[in-house]
Amino acid sequence: MIQFNSLQNQIVSMLKLGSEEFMQKVLNNRRWTLPSPETKIHQIVHTRGPNFLLNTHPPFGDVNRVSKERDYFYVVRDDLLHPLVNGNKARKLDGLLPLLQHYSVSDVVTCGGCQSAHTAAIAVLCAERGIVSHLLLRGEQPEILTGYNLMSTMYGNVIYVPRTIYANREEMLKSYAKSVAGNDGSVLWFGDIIEASSATELSTSPNFMQMDVSRSEGNHHRNILVINEGAGDSVALLGVIRLVQYLSQNHLLGKERPMKFVVDAGTGTTAVGLGLAAHCLGLPWEVYAVILADKIEGYRKQEAHLISEFKKHFNIEFIDQNVNREDAGIVNWVERGRPRKFGNVLEGEVETCQQIAQQTGILVDPVYTLAAWETAMLLSSSDAEEGPEVVLLHTGGTLGMFGLAQRETEECRR
Repeated sequence: MIQFNSLQNQIVSMLKLGSEEFMQKVLNNRRWTLPSPETKIHQIVHTRGPNFLLNTHPPFGDVNRVSKERDYFYVVRDDLLHPLVNGNKARKLDGLLPLLQHYSVSDVVTCGGCQSAHTAAIAVLCAERGIVSHLLLRGEQPEILTGYNLMSTMYGNVIYVPRTIYANREEMLKSYAKSVAGNDGSVLWFGDIIEASSATELSTSPNFMQMDVSRSEGNHHRNILVINEGAGDSVALLGVIRLVQYLSQNHLLGKERPMKFVVDAGTGTTAVGLGLAAHCLGLPWEVYAVILADKIEGYRKQEAHLISEFKKHFNIEFIDQNVNREDAGIVNWVERGRPRKFGNVLEGEVETCQQIAQQTGILVDPVYTLAAWETAMLLSSSDAEEGPEVVLLHTGGTLGMFGLAQRETEECRR
């Protein structure tokens, strides 16, 4: 069990957030899932047609070498981080998974929709580390297992839950976790270990791949950890902040050039991480998040919640008082070009994804990343000669195309 009292005595004094030095204190002395925050950055040149041209080696170091005579935007290729795990999920779990091993977690219980990229990511990354995952999926088992649903089934233990029960997620997760723990095990909620972990240095090692010693030596006590749907917790911000610190190096995007960062928003956690990191490092970057699963008001509430939890869990006060307000506004939440019920695909969108793939080799999906791509095109097509450059964070979504194919197949059968 976690010794909360002794850990609380180790809590560092309150620190002011607003400098690169403090960013080092936040990110250092911490274990990470990814060996390095490194990612590829490509450039897309486009016309109003549109036709696309991919540049895999764009110039960064010399600002004068970058011309705005043509419309273009940069693409951060986080879709290439892992063959099965979306880039945004890998970033969210970058600082999370090490905590599981540090506290000898044997099992993880989480939930999501039938084609949840979150549950697939948990299943794959936990399996790689000898941790058992229990995935509660909403609804009925599909006739054909494809996409994220197939990956969840291959790597984790999938349980399909009726929608009426799934509606009360907290009670559902709590009840199932207790059943897994049995009489001798223990159940932890992620919030239980965040504050404790922020109070102590876990390791100075950049990453780790070995199973926790206590479990490898035959300790069969089961510690069950519950992770909320989408892993939308404050610790998920750390991996995104680590990414921004990497991208802002002088030989890459740098710290002086104005940028407009575009990302698709499911839970909105990645967008908040980008905005928070830009504020912390004093970067002239604006974050544009294309909302997909909620109203703008809902995303603003999530932004305020994540910032509040980050402050509490990591014992932080912000120098910039604007960040402390509930209407902080570190993210520009924008509607997608053609609004629709979440998950619906409109006519012509699959063909647009096909055109992008054939001309650039980059695969976007019509539910998530196409919306961000189109927003990046719009922002980078300004007639103004001078202005911020546009960067698209490509989060992945490749397996979502297989889920789309599954849905169309089942509809045809009906």
